[in-house]
Amino acid sequence: MFHKEGFRIILIAALILVSSLLLIDNFISNYWLQKSMMIILLVFFILILQFFRDPKRNTVLDDHHIIAPADGKVVVIEEVEENEYFKGKRRQISIFMSPLNVHVTRYPISGKVAYSKYHPGKYLVAWHPKSSEENERTTIVIHNKSLGDILYRQIAGAVARRIVNYAKTDRQVIQGEDAGFIKFGSRIDIFVPLDMKIKVSLDQKTRGGETIIASK
Repeated sequence: MFHKEGFRIILIAALILVSSLLLIDNFISNYWLQKSMMIILLVFFILILQFFRDPKRNTVLDDHHIIAPADGKVVVIEEVEENEYFKGKRRQISIFMSPLNVHVTRYPISGKVAYSKYHPGKYLVAWHPKSSEENERTTIVIHNKSLGDILYRQIAGAVARRIVNYAKTDRQVIQGEDAGFIKFGSRIDIFVPLDMKIKVSLDQKTRGGETIIASK
């Protein structure tokens, strides 16, 4: 199963792959060079397929839990001053996605989209402390009746050059459903109230739509 954001790229890559294999087969006579080039092209195509995979996840809906919006590794858990929307202290949990992770973004909680804004910016490496405020990013706030406002931020990295965000203001969304996509290596920050219990630890691997990262 592949994400819809990858269909066009996969089709183009497949056409390039077939054309290149035919050219190599017809115009390169050296056996080992021919096979080496074919293997490199096939590996590259497989990596593209892996990047755009969209596995099904078993999300257990619960308004008292915030679930991981993406696959990756927890790289930040700290109290911060969130200046864009809350303008106050929140607990920040950051998940870093390598190019090999699933890059689908999923809604961390059900509710109504209260805020959704795109910010152009830099392309610092995604684990850089300033990437949350200086990189290209989108900020989304979901209002949940039990937990209040929960903010998550899609952040482009040094390689990522396109953030796809499906969260539109006033839309009702469901926890675990497809919220967007970030192409090639990136990060997601989640900002939760200080009184919530954090359920993950640094360097822990997360599964988008399944791993509980905080609860009331």
